[in-house]
Amino acid sequence: MSSGGKVFSRNLECMVLFFLWLGLWSYSIQIAEGSVHEYRDGRFVDNGNAYLYYGGSEGMHAATSQGAKNGVANGGSYIGFESITFRRTTKPAMQHSDSESSSGLVQAVIFESADRDKIGGSAYGGRVAICCTPDLAKQEGCPQGQIIKRPSSYDSQWPFTLGVNIKGDEVETIMPLERVNITKTGMYNLYFIFCDPQLQGLVIDGRTVWKNPSGYLPGRMAPLMTFYGVMSLAHLLLGLAWLLQYCRFWKDILYLQNCITVVIALGMSEMALWYFEYANFNSTGRRPMGITLWAVTFGAVKKTVSRLLILAVSMGYGVVRPTLGGLTSKVMFLGATYFVASELLDVAENVGAINDLSGKAKLFLVLPVAILDAFFIIWIFTSLSKTLEKLQARRRLAKLEVYRKFTNSLAIAVIASVAWICYELYFKATDPFSERWQSAWIITAFWSILSFSLLCVICVLWAPSQNSTRYAYSDEADEDVDDEEAVALKSNVAVDPENITLKQDKKERKPVNTDVFSLDDPEEDKRE
Repeated sequence: MSSGGKVFSRNLECMVLFFLWLGLWSYSIQIAEGSVHEYRDGRFVDNGNAYLYYGGSEGMHAATSQGAKNGVANGGSYIGFESITFRRTTKPAMQHSDSESSSGLVQAVIFESADRDKIGGSAYGGRVAICCTPDLAKQEGCPQGQIIKRPSSYDSQWPFTLGVNIKGDEVETIMPLERVNITKTGMYNLYFIFCDPQLQGLVIDGRTVWKNPSGYLPGRMAPLMTFYGVMSLAHLLLGLAWLLQYCRFWKDILYLQNCITVVIALGMSEMALWYFEYANFNSTGRRPMGITLWAVTFGAVKKTVSRLLILAVSMGYGVVRPTLGGLTSKVMFLGATYFVASELLDVAENVGAINDLSGKAKLFLVLPVAILDAFFIIWIFTSLSKTLEKLQARRRLAKLEVYRKFTNSLAIAVIASVAWICYELYFKATDPFSERWQSAWIITAFWSILSFSLLCVICVLWAPSQNSTRYAYSDEADEDVDDEEAVALKSNVAVDPENITLKQDKKERKPVNTDVFSLDDPEEDKRE
């Protein structure tokens, strides 16, 4: 292997080992939130004539009697309230005597997204009034000081409300254990609301448990567990097929094929880790941060190594050039930057609470990844164009055919990515309340399918074989012989040995061009 190739290999190995160390470090971190929604010193927000605290939202399937008798997949579906505690400040509490049966009311309201218009009444100060005032009580007949709600067309008891009375001069009130059964499939939202301005400063602690018939996985995430299981099996089958060819022709293996082996192993590990992470989440209701960080880190490493591999192949590394030259450090810097940006985004999206990030926070993390991806695409196709020109000018027909197929595959992948991004934007813009949550898993699954499909194409184009070395970089004399063999293999016309000899003699009389990469920046010929 050339000195540049050794540098590239050594840098790649160090980067992978460092990233794996990050995964090992993750086991020392505590468990994160999941379908068990934790509330710690939650403060209520003023909204019109009411004070609200958002308790969470999840896609919930209706309870079924077809579940297992034991375990979490018992067919039960509910939202459970556990250890919910309300605390108010001492000053307003002292304004009441301990003999008062109720000095304040806090209500928990659960409603399906389709019934969101059933909460609230007439306009109040430019907003829809959530609480029933004396005037609204006369107009609409609602109970004064409570939430205004109208019965759902599906069930007159929904939206469902639970009330907690704060007694006398108590500072702290504990909500009794409650379990609200889900009888209809839908996207459910939970809010804690109070109407009395004297309760300002109230804070909430405790947790709610959201369970579906098959376990604790939120409805929109449940299909992904099966998907990751299938993708793990697909990567395993691809890995076995690749390993079989690898062992058969191990003497003719190229460095490029070793990199492909690493990508397959990373993909297999990533999919398996996601499956086990979702299985653990489904059985406990909490996301184990250790496994999640392992999965996120393996995913970030795989995406980084895959992009570096495609970029190196596009530059002709190991095929038309023995080294990346002065570009090695730039490529590695781009890869390290992409890994950091991708890791931060994936950690923010998957570690911790399942509720979505705010728009500005997510944009801050998504934008760097999008810019780096665009930079990768531009650099890849620019390099491919130069590599194709070199191969065509030198009449390397066998290599040219492989690179044309590779270019077409990448072009299709980019077009599919752009089209899917447009669809994803349309999907989210037309579904602001997540009412199509049952099909939302496809948005995430598409990218894994596209990545796996491109990996399969690369495995087919550069599969280990007895002719693997003919696609590797070699000097000019060896390349000329390879060209004649390629012409003979691809043409039915007989090749005259005398003509071949004459062509070779003419080539031998040509002056030798020491700058084999003359189409590129001279800096690329530097050796690190």
